[in-house]
Amino acid sequence: MTNENSAKNKKLFVYSIRAQTIKFFSIVALSVAALLILVAFIPTYEPTVINTLYTETANVKFSKIKTNDDRIDFLEQFGWTVSEKPIEEKGVKIPKEFDKIMLSYNEFQRQMGLDLAKYKGKDVMRYTYEVTNYPEYEGRVYANLLIYRNKVIGGDICSADSRGFLQGFTKAK
Repeated sequence: MTNENSAKNKKLFVYSIRAQTIKFFSIVALSVAALLILVAFIPTYEPTVINTLYTETANVKFSKIKTNDDRIDFLEQFGWTVSEKPIEEKGVKIPKEFDKIMLSYNEFQRQMGLDLAKYKGKDVMRYTYEVTNYPEYEGRVYANLLIYRNKVIGGDICSADSRGFLQGFTKAK
């Protein structure tokens, strides 16, 4: 009787996997592996500045900007001469949600090949230098650089006047 009870209590489980299920998981696994290989071996994107006003392209490296001299050299590549020291170094936060003003400023950045939307919610450093060689302008002109993890992610050349101007890094010739 013990054998009969034990036979009744035993349950038989049968598992079956269809060939289509195996194919599906194989394709998913191969896709993930291919994506990981692409991410590992594709070089990082270095934006180029495109100034549509002057229709010229400047190939400038935006990364490895670690020191004050690196920041000055970055601006000099565009033809700007600036003060030896920044007149302001300030930590700023890129907003998580862009209002109309920030959307407009980001569109301005995008025209230069940059995009602040990638840095929403991030703390970045803003360095402001006085430009000493802005042509045919009497007022003060500033160069602003937004830097995140040793990379220029945005910035501008602007005047301090109430009726001032804002332009990209590329200098008119």
